[in-house]
Amino acid sequence: MRTDRLSEQVLDWLPGHAGSAPVRVGNAAATQQQNDVWGEVLDILAAARDAGVPDAVDQAKLERALLDESEVHWRERDHGLWEVRGPRRHFLHSKLLSWVGVDRAVESLEQQGIGAPQRLRDLRGTVAREILDRGYRPGRGAFTQSYGSDRLDAAVLLMPRYGFIPWHDSRVIATVDAIQRDLTHHALVRRYLVDDHAVNIDGVPGCEGTFLATSFRLADALHGIGRTDEADELFERLLALRNDVGLLSEEYDSATGDHLGNTPQAFSHAALITTALTLSIAPAVHGESSLVA
Repeated sequence: MRTDRLSEQVLDWLPGHAGSAPVRVGNAAATQQQNDVWGEVLDILAAARDAGVPDAVDQAKLERALLDESEVHWRERDHGLWEVRGPRRHFLHSKLLSWVGVDRAVESLEQQGIGAPQRLRDLRGTVAREILDRGYRPGRGAFTQSYGSDRLDAAVLLMPRYGFIPWHDSRVIATVDAIQRDLTHHALVRRYLVDDHAVNIDGVPGCEGTFLATSFRLADALHGIGRTDEADELFERLLALRNDVGLLSEEYDSATGDHLGNTPQAFSHAALITTALTLSIAPAVHGESSLVA
């Protein structure tokens, strides 16, 4: 991707909507390292194949290239899903998607009757063990944003959905409880906490609204751990936030009722559809933990 036309500039003569400076054009994220993308694409391709979509021309070549990138870079720090404007970290979501990419490659090879090489099976187990060893903070009682951090991040709610760990695992339940207790505002979920000290971490000062996609994911999680009444209640609350033509923004200000960020936001609507489908089926049956590694 060319980045020469995406260089970011601050238009300091513009005050921004409701004083929400700085106003920027371009996007500094174009030059960031985001190690989750290879796993995300491999997951999409695997889902399409499972749904009966024929492989595209040279798809196998693309999948090998994506897997190679993930194998090379998964141990590295990156800027993460949220495009954090700060130093690179070992973001848990990025490690999770690295595992997803390898797992989908292994499963795809097995389905095709080829058989996955032991190298990939070993790598899948290595990534899984590292995530469990370094991503869960017993003192915080949760999977956290990055290795060594106690900061909560709603992205970790995706761990069971990707098949990494079952909903009924005690660490998942503890994480859902921690996020519901410490990362919500008026029952809606922030992406992660932003405070006065976060400017040195995220590069962006000030607060932001609750994030609608992660709020839908909390509804998914509540359903997954068997708290279906709470999940339904949160889903109905989120549906009530739609505007007069049924659309959602990226974020919501619970104090003012304002829609914030990109409007309409596809991310929010995709999450709405996913949650609607999730709530239409029974939650997973509880039993012994069976991490796929």
